Amino acid sequence: MPTVDDILKHIGEFNFFQKQTFFLLCLISIAFTPIYVGIVFLGFTPDHRCRSPGVAELSRRCGWSLAEELNYTVPGPGPEGQCLRYEVDWNQSALGCLDPLAGLAANGSPLPLGPCDQGWVYDTPGSSIVTEFNLVCANSWMLDLFQSVVNVGFFIGSLSIGYIADRFGRKPCLLITILINASSGVLMAIAPNYTSMLIFRLIQGLVSKAGWLIGYILITEFVGLNYRRTVAIFYQVAFTVGLLVLAGVAYALPHWRWLQFTVTLPNFCFLLYYWCVPESPRWLISQNKNAKAMKIIKHIAKKNGKPLPESLQSLRPDEEAGEKLNPSFLDLVRTPQIRKHTLILMYNWFTSSVLYQGLIMHMGLAGSNIYLDFFYSALVEFPAAFTIILTIDRVGRRYPWATSNMVAGAACLASAFIPEDLYWLRVTAACLGRMGITVAYEMICLVNAELYPTFIRNLGVLVCSSMCDIGGILTPFLVYRLTDIWHELPLVVFAVVGLIAGGLVVLLPETKGRTLPETIEEVENMQRSVKRKDKMTYIEVKKLDTPLN
Repeated sequence: MPTVDDILKHIGEFNFFQKQTFFLLCLISIAFTPIYVGIVFLGFTPDHRCRSPGVAELSRRCGWSLAEELNYTVPGPGPEGQCLRYEVDWNQSALGCLDPLAGLAANGSPLPLGPCDQGWVYDTPGSSIVTEFNLVCANSWMLDLFQSVVNVGFFIGSLSIGYIADRFGRKPCLLITILINASSGVLMAIAPNYTSMLIFRLIQGLVSKAGWLIGYILITEFVGLNYRRTVAIFYQVAFTVGLLVLAGVAYALPHWRWLQFTVTLPNFCFLLYYWCVPESPRWLISQNKNAKAMKIIKHIAKKNGKPLPESLQSLRPDEEAGEKLNPSFLDLVRTPQIRKHTLILMYNWFTSSVLYQGLIMHMGLAGSNIYLDFFYSALVEFPAAFTIILTIDRVGRRYPWATSNMVAGAACLASAFIPEDLYWLRVTAACLGRMGITVAYEMICLVNAELYPTFIRNLGVLVCSSMCDIGGILTPFLVYRLTDIWHELPLVVFAVVGLIAGGLVVLLPETKGRTLPETIEEVENMQRSVKRKDKMTYIEVKKLDTPLN
């Protein structure tokens, strides 16, 4: 009896139906971008100073710009992150416009300081959650929490909704996550206070990444074996397209509520996928719903303009039934090689998340043109994807992956010490770092599944990739708190983390040209090889029944 892959060879592995579905699902990948990295624009922190009574009137009388006014409203942050202001009467008529402080500080004596209890003044034409809810100074940790809570949602949602999608189907789960994501996004845009905004942000995290993953699974299950790797890479390229779109929309809408509302509304259109995207026939077969699966396969054949032979109208699962193995978390650390794979992969997932999100967040604190910097750094993700496509089957996985981590680390280290007046060099280093970590991120998505045997493959990917969300939870605190010590300190930390990740990748086996391992024994033997004249691998030698010493 034929499998779905056998049938797709006759009715089209990537024809009209698959291309149409791929385009529709890529729109979901584009729409996921504002949730993952939108903190750059939603939580943009402009220059800010304590508001002091009377300074505004003095500024109007003397014709100061806002930037000059800020210099007279705060001398610097106080202890425990509390901002301070000068406790003086700025309404004195004796104050001159040339240097008002000179008329207040007799003989150079220090002026009295007090708490910032009159609010803040922000140097920005737009608004963000920082300016609206005053998430600065002693409250700056609330901005960290705003981004961390969405990663908490990613972590919980990926585990729970992933199980629901396997249990009840891809399509209904996709539609439910779309509806909840769109609704919570709109509610966040009209949230009256920080607490309610945080709750809706958490709900978005619970469903948005899970919906993105379901779309990823659906498209890989609709195409033939020869196209799965390509569509998987380009599904992530669609996320990069979303970065470019987000930069343009954020530039046009500098007010966070309108921006949040605008990037959320398109999600409601995805509910139309109820009529456009069918259920995965592979999932239906796994649930013994062969009749429904065959109905969808006939629909695919009709869309592709291909006839479905009578001999292919009986289905069986992709894998023959055999002895059922129950996966366990202990299987991920029980044997030496798998334990090594698990620990290295977990660290690399963590590293990829910290560097990717961290570089984007640090960009928002750089003080330059955030829109252009974001746009330029997003552009380098396109050559990153093509680099993977060109090297993964020619050079292999291990060395491009290790190199990309090291390039990202080295670029971060260089960026930390490049003078600010060499703007072009800083931008170049930032783009190299972004390109390097993008290659590493996309590479680990592909390689993770190739390093585990079949019966624990899903569990291995799930457990290792969960470190990605843990990294996302910690990154805001890492970036914003270390920046208070030294603005470039996060980049130094990123450099160390990235260089270590690159060195660890070299310890993994090369998976280029290898079939997916089926048993623990095969994984344990992946590093073993026999040096023969023809350089045959261990697998090839085993096929020839040549004993190993």
